[in-house]
Amino acid sequence: MRQRLRSSILALARHRGPDSSICPSDAARAIGGQTWRDLMPDARELARELVAAGHVVITQRGEALDPNAQWSGPIRITARRARDADVR
Repeated sequence: MRQRLRSSILALARHRGPDSSICPSDAARAIGGQTWRDLMPDARELARELVAAGHVVITQRGEALDPNAQWSGPIRITARRARDADVR
């Protein structure tokens, strides 16, 4: 299930592009159906992993978040621009 959730986060973020974002719940709803809320802790954890891997940027109120810091509240996931991802 985690791999499906990870793939869903990446696919949705890439589909929206680097000028838009998704909520982790978008990916959880896409694969979790009525039990999507149960997937939210994993969705947020996977978002951290995807930041560390250089695939996405996580923001809150428009500010990029450190994947190693503690977060609370709503976050947004944005696909990195291709040129930014190539730098890593």
